[in-house]
Amino acid sequence: MPARPEVPEPVEPAPAKRPAKPAKGGWFRESVTVMVFALVLSILIKTFLAQAFYIPSGSMEDTLLVGDRVMVNKLAPGPFELHRGDIVVFVDPGDWLGDLPPDTRPQWQQTMTEVLTFVGLLPQDAGHHLIKRLIGLPGDRVACCTDKGQLTVNGEPIDEPYLKPGTDPSDVPFDIVVAPDSVWVMGDNRSNSEDSRAHLGEPGGGMVPMDNIVGRAFVVLWPADRFKLLNNPEQTFATVPEPTS
Repeated sequence: MPARPEVPEPVEPAPAKRPAKPAKGGWFRESVTVMVFALVLSILIKTFLAQAFYIPSGSMEDTLLVGDRVMVNKLAPGPFELHRGDIVVFVDPGDWLGDLPPDTRPQWQQTMTEVLTFVGLLPQDAGHHLIKRLIGLPGDRVACCTDKGQLTVNGEPIDEPYLKPGTDPSDVPFDIVVAPDSVWVMGDNRSNSEDSRAHLGEPGGGMVPMDNIVGRAFVVLWPADRFKLLNNPEQTFATVPEPTS
């Protein structure tokens, strides 16, 4: 008899694999890892690249107002150079701020603020920092005022569009040469700014050492309706010659 072909027995499909259950507590470890990574990244950015600062006074009006939060590029000076006209944040070079008022908040609030500021989640308040506009670089001769009431840099009169309307370039006459590795700074609200002019007779002659400069402010982040880039007024200093010595 001819052999009959064998009919294969039906094969039952393998049961579908159930998705592996996440390890117990895995979501917690992942969340902690992400948070730690974010905090470390925030600290590194604040330490080496950029940091937010809070504006506590009206010395830079109308460019900056009380309560503005600005972001500061900490790579200038450094990989990036500073230029006349830049807005810079610097550490108090010699008791310019005097005695700071005591912090009367509860200790837990002070500690929480310090921690959040350290990790970069809160802007640095005034503390021992100031913010002004850089007018003179090392070797520059800065003087005021001409017969027309203008400031001069290396003998060149300059028009300053950033000054608060109604304020003069300076109500204090001066004529100085900026020391090496230092800068001369002035507020945009000249009639309400304790800047380099107010410290002419003190050690350092009102100049700020380069080592005290934290960085260059480049944007107003907050309030939202005040958001703007802090561009350098290049045309103001375009015709200023380099110092002769």
